[in-house]
Order: sequence, then structure tokens, then C-alpha cells
Amino acid sequence: MAILGPTASGKTDLAIRVAEHLGAEIVSVDSMQVYRGMDIGTAKPTLIERRGITHHLIDVADPEEDFTVARFARMGRQVMADAGVPLVITGGSGLHFRALVDPMSFAPTDPGLRAFLEAEAPESLVERLSVADPDVMAHVDLANHRRVVRALEVFELTGATPTSRAKTAEAEDLRRYVAEIPFVAVGVDPGGMMDERVDRRLAEMRQGGWVEEVRALWHRMGRTARTAVGYPEMAAHAEGRVDADTAFRDAARATKRLAKKQRTWFQRDPRIRWIPWLDDPEDRARRVMETLD
Repeated sequence: MAILGPTASGKTDLAIRVAEHLGAEIVSVDSMQVYRGMDIGTAKPTLIERRGITHHLIDVADPEEDFTVARFARMGRQVMADAGVPLVITGGSGLHFRALVDPMSFAPTDPGLRAFLEAEAPESLVERLSVADPDVMAHVDLANHRRVVRALEVFELTGATPTSRAKTAEAEDLRRYVAEIPFVAVGVDPGGMMDERVDRRLAEMRQGGWVEEVRALWHRMGRTARTAVGYPEMAAHAEGRVDADTAFRDAARATKRLAKKQRTWFQRDPRIRWIPWLDDPEDRARRVMETLD
């Protein structure tokens, strides 16, 4: 089963409680908890919080690595194929979740080509992509430099444009939310309490040493790891460019924006059954278990 929702919605604790009831293991679908050492800022559950339950896809890469969704999917699918017990999938990355359960393939990559494209002016890349695919605006946010680079990389390697890729049977199945692996999914969302929960989490991270974590890791972190929410803001403080209060206010704003995006992503998925928000964690766990009856 899957327990999904925006950041700071209590998914991790809920998944652990449900896994205890089911005798299950947990599969994380968090794009940044894959990195070793990025513990405080990603709200990675501690060994004590995991209560002896096996967690998969946590601490599987060094922060220098560019850990792609394709690599995540390969590892996650293997975990699911080898599992001898029930699995509870949980996290806030809708893309990583869909990569595990839906028919999603990934175009090839070439680090050298990508580096070459990234060195070009953004306007030049947009022009090249628009010439190759006149309808590209329907499929790619041309203001998003990384997506433009990726679209051109795929085009150069395969000849497929964003428009042609959007017309495949796989793309149609993804639009229709046709699962490749059956699952039951529940969504958890504290609604109007979200901002308060984010602020509380950031205060705990501040007390827990998040700035020190970033100071120790930032010089090692690769391109992907550095996009983790809040880490650039903490780095700005660690490097003396802003004061601590400013850094944490900026990190809180970034986290709240992320929560809104995650909420929108998951609410589009008709397969997720949203449970009412209940203050008591055990009540929430019981409500999730009822969906399996």
C-alpha cells in the first residue's frame, strides 16, 4: 500500500505505525532521503524512529552523485520484486512514486552532452528546441532551464521530440493513471495546519543542527542534492551571506511552496483515497487500516 501527501503531513510516522500493524517494510519515495548525511534537512527518520522496521531507498547514494529517477526506479522495482513481506510505500515525491508503480520508462542520458547543453545560453536552447518541435510549449515549461536541457538531450540522443513522446501509448497510460503494479493508496493532508507544521519542523531542524549539517556537506553536494528544499538557504547562512533568521524564513517559504506543489500533484491522482485529518496518530493509523478491509 502507499501513504502519500505533502511534506510535514506526518506520513513517515503514520507509515511506521501501519507497517507495525501489517508486519511490513517501508519503501521511501523521497527524492532526497536517498543521500547519505542529508539527515536533518530531509527529515529522515532516525534509527530509533524507524522502530526496527526495514526502510528501503534511504541512504543509498553519496551527495556527490546525480541520483536520477531512472536509477531510483530500477532499485525500487528490484526491492518490490524481492520482497517477502508486505510493503508500505511512503513519501512526498509523486514522480518517484509513479516511477515505482506506473508504466514509466526513461530516455537515455549522456553526461557529456548534458554538460555541453548546459553551457549554452538558455535563449539559444529554447530556440533550438522550438525549431525541432514547434508544439513544444504544450509539453515543456520553456522557462525551466533544466527541463529544456533534458528535452534537447533526449532529442539529440533519440530523435524523439516532447510532442512525439507525449503521443505514445505509455504517455497515454500515464495520463489515465493506469497502474502497472496494483496498490491501495491513501493521502494524508493537514490542510490549514500545514504552515504551522512546517514552521514547527523548521524550528526543530534549527535546534537539531541543520546549519552544521549543511556546512559539513555543502562542498561535497552535487547538482541534484543541492536542489533539496532548504539546503541552498542554509548554505547561504553557512557561507555568511545571510543571517540565520533570514535563512530559516527563506527555507520555510521554500518548504511551503514545495508542500503546495506536492498537494496539487497528488490531488490529481484519482487512485488516492484521502483520509480525514485526525490529531491522534493512532486514530490516523486505524483509519488507514480500515481502507484495507
